[in-house]
Amino acid sequence: MQKLPHETLSELKLNKMDFHTACEKAKAFTKKPTDAEFLEFYGLYKQSTVGDVNIAAPSAINLKDKAKWDAWNKHKGLSKDAAQAAYIATYEKYAPKYA
Repeated sequence: MQKLPHETLSELKLNKMDFHTACEKAKAFTKKPTDAEFLEFYGLYKQSTVGDVNIAAPSAINLKDKAKWDAWNKHKGLSKDAAQAAYIATYEKYAPKYA
């Protein structure tokens, strides 16, 4: 197993901390994002924390759960680090509007 250089580990910790900070700040928005915007956050959060979707798609009758599943599945194959970076970028995009 190859060891990562110290700087790389520090950068990964910094990125992870930034992701968690962005999550906390997004939860503290003073205004509620639209459903579509929420789904952007949701899909990237799930991909960041769980990875590829690991549950069966809900029935199309259950619109809310199906929309959340679709938002998550849309990011299938995206690495956790890339998903975290995308989540941070999404937070930065919407923060001026909702923070």
